[in-house]
Amino acid sequence: MIIVAGTLTIDPAKRELAMEAAIKNMTATREEEGCLDYVMTPDPIDEATIVIFERWTDGAAIAAHFGSPHMAEFQAAMGDFGITDMALHKYDDVEPGPLF
Repeated sequence: MIIVAGTLTIDPAKRELAMEAAIKNMTATREEEGCLDYVMTPDPIDEATIVIFERWTDGAAIAAHFGSPHMAEFQAAMGDFGITDMALHKYDDVEPGPLF
């Protein structure tokens, strides 16, 4: 399993626009083969931050995701979000287990 986690820092005035595009992208992405979780959510304290969390079965699923039409549409829309920072990290070969 692969986990992708991170943040987008956007213009807070563009938060509603960003989330509309994110929800459309999340809906389509969650139907993709190999997608286990895919969430973009606004940080409830920092209006400039969108938190991203994804779980994928493997790298091929992520590669297919980046080649999808809905991802291309989302990436084009991102230019309107006033992004000032993006920090995404991929964690490979994650073995899930209990927290405690």
